Amino acid sequence: GRYNRLLSTFGGEDLPMCGFGFGDAVIIELLKEQGLLPEVSPEVQDVVFALDSTLQGPAASIATRLRAMGRNVDLVLEEKKLKWVFKHAERLGAERLFLVGSNEWERGVVRVKDLSKREEADVPLD
Repeated sequence: GRYNRLLSTFGGEDLPMCGFGFGDAVIIELLKEQGLLPEVSPEVQDVVFALDSTLQGPAASIATRLRAMGRNVDLVLEEKKLKWVFKHAERLGAERLFLVGSNEWERGVVRVKDLSKREEADVPLD
């Protein structure tokens, strides 16, 4: 394609130009062919879910604190049923599920479910 006005768009001088582009699917195939595509395992350790939409801010804060501790966290902000959240955490292979509910939040705790042991506990926020 022609890109004659590309540089002036960013404050530079107009120069006659042409070029081509290709999508990320092509790049991925080229990297695979060359053996340069890294192995990435999107491992999620914790899933955080607000049981009430008014608690999405606190849920995001908990996710941020967990990430600061080096944890891989999936923060679910959509309004979903609890059954969906459990299945989602299971599909991701998450170790723990953090449920932010209004009763727990008022008491200064969050409900943490250990998904491998099938145990749960209220954990203080500090």
